[in-house]
Amino acid sequence: MTRAQIVGWAHSVFGKAEAEDVEGLMASVVPQALTHAGVPARAIDGIFAGVFDGGFSQQNFHGALVGMAVPELAQVPSVRLESACATGTAALYTAMDFIESGRGRIALVVGAEKMTAVPASRVGDILLGGSYRKEEGDVLGGFAGVFGRIAEAYFQRYGDRSEELALIAAKNHANGVANPHAHLRKDLGFAWCNTVSDRNPLVAGPLRRTDCSLVSDGAAALVLADEETARGLDRAIGFRARACANDAMALSRRADILGFEGPRRAWAAALGTAGVTLDDLSLVETHDCFTIAELLEYEAMGLAEPGQGWRVVRDGTTLRGGRLPVNPSGGLKAKGHPIGATGVSMHVMAAMQLMGEAGGMQIPGAGLAAVFNMGGAAVTNCVSILERVG
Repeated sequence: MTRAQIVGWAHSVFGKAEAEDVEGLMASVVPQALTHAGVPARAIDGIFAGVFDGGFSQQNFHGALVGMAVPELAQVPSVRLESACATGTAALYTAMDFIESGRGRIALVVGAEKMTAVPASRVGDILLGGSYRKEEGDVLGGFAGVFGRIAEAYFQRYGDRSEELALIAAKNHANGVANPHAHLRKDLGFAWCNTVSDRNPLVAGPLRRTDCSLVSDGAAALVLADEETARGLDRAIGFRARACANDAMALSRRADILGFEGPRRAWAAALGTAGVTLDDLSLVETHDCFTIAELLEYEAMGLAEPGQGWRVVRDGTTLRGGRLPVNPSGGLKAKGHPIGATGVSMHVMAAMQLMGEAGGMQIPGAGLAAVFNMGGAAVTNCVSILERVG
């Protein structure tokens, strides 16, 4: 069976974008991705768009919207994928299935979201669509309230870890300074992130504003090709493994909301298929929608035992110069989190590292990178292990 490989990409600057809608965001990255891959629009066999939306705009039918953004693609078969915050990876994996099934040789993946066109007061409720509304729709603080409850449960069981959450936020903001695509390129420092103030208030439970990812506009695109086609192009990033694992959408149906069993199973499956351990990885781009999520992901991936994830950031393991750098891009925390674009963005960041094209973010000698993209509160969980193959 042929394997799908990443052969090109493009990434917008995340933040409050000048583009008025998703169509404009797509138009800003798709031509760049095709040029980067060295592939003309006429060579694309399928388009896979990742857009969450959920009420951010009245426009739907986002797969076909790619052809409106780039008219040369208007007659290419297209589809839109959605899986909450894992929407981008859902689009990517579906495009890979398309190639690996033999239905096409070259595919375009584009993830995008325009979040700032609606009033800030509506954003939290729209994002609650990624939760089980029948039980969690009235959570105070919107989607942040869901993770606020998770943080409260962690503190009750393992002690107050507000300082460690602030260390995670400070680490990611420091990393984000070197990322030209990041929403917030400012080193906020530990003291700022650890202090509740008028500019850094409590948002939900023990989570402060600096514990929450940013509301961002943005887009990212990937071009995929089969192995034979990729050999004739300038760059190729292969997947040593990819794995997905789901958990119950409703937190009430979990045996332990702190167990992050979905992420744990996805990580175990990907590492097992790849035949590697965490010690073999050069870096991880993980889904830090909230700092408590990154802490729990340390435990799920096996960097620490349950309840001990706080030690990993304390001892410097996940810093840029640590044993396993986590989120050298700044993560969702600093880079931003335009929902549909996030999973695609994370894979672009990993691919840049492996090609030695990450600029100031570069981890020297990066040879194997992992991406963990999560939909909802650890409902859909996807792990990719990437390596340079061309």
